[in-house]
Amino acid sequence: MALITLRRNFCHMSDFWIPGAVAVLKAPPANHIQKVVRDHLRVWFCSLQPELLRVRFHHAYCKNFHSENGNDLHPVAEPWLSQVQDWNQPEQSLKTEDVEMPYRRLNSFTSSEEVLGFINTLDTLPVTLAAAALLRICEVGKRDVEQRLPKGILENRAFQALCLRCEQEPSQMTSAALVTVLQSLSLSPVDPESSLMLSLVAECQSRLRRGGLEPHHLCILGESLLRLRGPTCQSLELIICQLQRENLQTFLPEDIVAIYRILQACPEKVDKHQTFLNTVNNFSLSIVSYLSPKSISHVLTALVALDQTHALPLVIKLGKHVVRYIPRFTNEELRKVLEAFVYFGHSDRFFMEALEQHVAALCFSLDPDVASTVMEYCSRKRILSKPILDAVAETFVCQAEKFSPSQISELIEPFGKLNYLPSNAPALFRKVENVLFAHLHNFPPKMLLRLLHSCSLIERHPVNFMSKIFSPFFLQRLQGKQSYLDRVSLAQLTQLFLTSVLECPFYKGPKLLPKYQVKSFLTPCCSLETPMDLHLYKSVVIGLIDLLGSRLYFASKVLTPYCYTIASAPDKAIWKK
Repeated sequence: MALITLRRNFCHMSDFWIPGAVAVLKAPPANHIQKVVRDHLRVWFCSLQPELLRVRFHHAYCKNFHSENGNDLHPVAEPWLSQVQDWNQPEQSLKTEDVEMPYRRLNSFTSSEEVLGFINTLDTLPVTLAAAALLRICEVGKRDVEQRLPKGILENRAFQALCLRCEQEPSQMTSAALVTVLQSLSLSPVDPESSLMLSLVAECQSRLRRGGLEPHHLCILGESLLRLRGPTCQSLELIICQLQRENLQTFLPEDIVAIYRILQACPEKVDKHQTFLNTVNNFSLSIVSYLSPKSISHVLTALVALDQTHALPLVIKLGKHVVRYIPRFTNEELRKVLEAFVYFGHSDRFFMEALEQHVAALCFSLDPDVASTVMEYCSRKRILSKPILDAVAETFVCQAEKFSPSQISELIEPFGKLNYLPSNAPALFRKVENVLFAHLHNFPPKMLLRLLHSCSLIERHPVNFMSKIFSPFFLQRLQGKQSYLDRVSLAQLTQLFLTSVLECPFYKGPKLLPKYQVKSFLTPCCSLETPMDLHLYKSVVIGLIDLLGSRLYFASKVLTPYCYTIASAPDKAIWKK
């Protein structure tokens, strides 16, 4: 006798589709009785078809009812009518000639709203179509600076149903859809330990172990796992090893940037993969012109983190392309670029010209981080750029309250080191003095000493603060837990003390104790004196020999009573004669 099965749960029909029900005939009819039973059952199924078809289209009716009455889309008492289960109809319900049509429509949409609106009109949703819809949402969805999907999309019921559909059968998703969806969700405020994320990560790791991912997908997966699992994720090592076996000529520029970011997060693995990194550095020379400003910033940041000091050809070529992108960099990207140039010692005349124009254009709205980093770059490279120094000085006067103590110190110190007074010097140092009076306790001792010492170098003597820095309490704080003060701090204190003696005779406050004074500013390890110009020194020596007749009548590097060293001075015997 034929075995006949009627399934009420329409979500799990998988054998073949008869509108409204499923019939599975395990054995063919063998006699007249079986034929009669089969004919009666067919009539019975046909009589049930209108009622079951009404169930099939209940989803569309409920959506209209929800929009008009504000009720829940699906009653709790009828779980098989939920949006996810109603979509979970057999994929065979789509006609063969219409299979490609939904995918073509998805590719024509240009916004997440259009995709979700189209999904809401479907009665059946195969998992492959759900994955394609999620992929399209991730591609066209409006995102913020961090490339995160907006909250409205994440809370959309149709989007959540799509995620649940893919969570149930991630193995049916294409590799492109799988890694792209994981990437978008890892950038968004989604719980990394949710069942959806765990399901997607497990499927990605399974395909990774099978070696079925393309280089582009490997790069996307690597960055996603970094965000979700951190640099200790064991799959990263397998991703790097698989990337090494690929031909870099087939990589997209963004894939190369992803490799740098993956290796940057694992600096302890650099020695192991240095040969691969050298290959990437050499190949990157050919794709620099295709990199975006953001990508250039990422590559330079990674080269610093990975200590690739031997990759100077790449740094120089990146520097040439930075020139054209300076106006397009974000504040954070420009700061990273400047830090990389300081690290590698790179400087370029065209870069400085472009930087001067950019800083001058943002004179009154320059970001404090960028302003302090620009000043650090000029100081480290000893670049006296008057347009930059004047613009930064104007910026500080206009928005001093936005600068932190460390930023103020980094901004003022280069003026002393480069010996330059900006055009608005009175307003600048008046503002500095007001900030110090109001927030002196917020400045660490060494930072405050460097700041005041820099002011003294450009003849803006901090008389109002000398009594504080010469006090035993400040000197104790300056020394901290160490048993002695470092040589640089002692030299700076001595110079400030000499300033009070030579330049400010009206100062009657505390004096610097002799034990904190140095005998000479010229020391092998750390000298506060300007390095001697050897060519000028030789010219002076030759002239003195011609004038005095012998090298015996003058001395070199003479220490004065005020701790400064004179390059050449006549011998005392000359004055006696």
